[in-house]
Amino acid sequence: MAVREIVKWPDPRLKAKAAPITAFDDDLRRLADDLLATMRAAPGVGITGPHIGELQRLVVLELTPGEVRVYVDPVVTEASAETIRHVEGSVSMPGVVEEVERAARVRIAYRDLDGAAREEEAEGFLAVCLQHEIDQLDGVFWIERLSRLKRERAAKRWEKLRRRG
Repeated sequence: MAVREIVKWPDPRLKAKAAPITAFDDDLRRLADDLLATMRAAPGVGITGPHIGELQRLVVLELTPGEVRVYVDPVVTEASAETIRHVEGSVSMPGVVEEVERAARVRIAYRDLDGAAREEEAEGFLAVCLQHEIDQLDGVFWIERLSRLKRERAAKRWEKLRRRG
């Protein structure tokens, strides 16, 4: 497990669509381990390949310490019409958070690290995190889900934080 450098917004790699995983091998497991170590060091609760400059469709979540979830090539297959609002942020824009509205429940399809097809239903915070990270795999950085005014404020807060070091 290696802690990798996190790509910071507005790096163009955060707007790129990640490529599907083609090999379910030791390299994929190492990447998942590196994502977990990097996320914990950040700290954060979710991270994707693009967050460390690896444009591959891999998500690691740890919403509860010790309960690690790994999703390979996840896609939302169903989303509820009902929505919830939750405060979000990113390891690529640390220190900036804002409330985002998303579907309250989702169903996702994905593969595990062995390549086996899986499906999962999620609601609440898990649903929010899955949508947030899958957006990132699709090149949609979380602030794009904000109104223009809130997005501009978030960008200004981030620039102030970056100037302070």
